[in-house]
Amino acid sequence: MSQDVKPRIRVPQSAKKGEIVEIRTLVSHAMESGQRGDAAGKLIPRQIINRFTCRYNGKLVFDAKLEPGIAANPTLNFFLKCTESGKLEFTWTDDDGSIYATTQNITVI
Repeated sequence: MSQDVKPRIRVPQSAKKGEIVEIRTLVSHAMESGQRGDAAGKLIPRQIINRFTCRYNGKLVFDAKLEPGIAANPTLNFFLKCTESGKLEFTWTDDDGSIYATTQNITVI
C-alpha cells in the first residue's frame, strides 16, 4: 500500500437541472512505473493507480484505466450532466488492490 495517498475532488455544491458541470480530481500518489532503478540499480516495482471510477447515485458515469506512463499525483477532469441531487462516489484502485475513495454530494435545483 502506498503511503500518504490523499484523494481530492472539486465538485460544485449545486447545479441547475440539465447543467453540465466540470468535476476535478487529484490523488496524491508517487505512481512508480516499474522502469526506474534504485541507487543499487535494482528495479523499483511498479506501483500505480491503475483505475479511476466515478458513480453518480450508484450509476457509473466515468471509468478510466491508467497506465504506467501517467504522471505522479494524477489529475483527472471530466464533465457531468446534472439530472438530480445525489451523491458522487470516487474510487482510485492501486496495483496492490488498495482502494482509495471519497464522496461528495451535489444539489440539483
